[in-house]
Amino acid sequence: MDSLQSVQFDFDAPSDLVQTKCNCSICTMKQNAHVIVPQSRFRLLRGEDMLTQYTFNTHQAKHLFCKICGVQAFYIPRSNPDGYAITVACVDPAAITSVTTNSFDGQNWETSFEASNMASYSRE
Repeated sequence: MDSLQSVQFDFDAPSDLVQTKCNCSICTMKQNAHVIVPQSRFRLLRGEDMLTQYTFNTHQAKHLFCKICGVQAFYIPRSNPDGYAITVACVDPAAITSVTTNSFDGQNWETSFEASNMASYSRE
């Protein structure tokens, strides 16, 4: 699976994606739904110099945006600092067979994270 434009990346994942839709403040405003993969399954092919980083609150999540268009195609999530969260809308639709959506209550982050299996998403 890969991306397009100034920043190009590739990642290994099944074509049946399981995306997470979070209701925290930033995900809600971005309407972001993402799939998390281990760092070893993510490859930045081009455009590292075209990325700018934003952090807030705990500064654990590394939100990466394209300096040209402002799109956040991927980032390093607070929940999985050993992985990448890839915005499903930035994935070539031809590479996707199906998408299942899991909800995550980011407004109650700590409680929701402890009750979820999200930490396992970035494990091999």
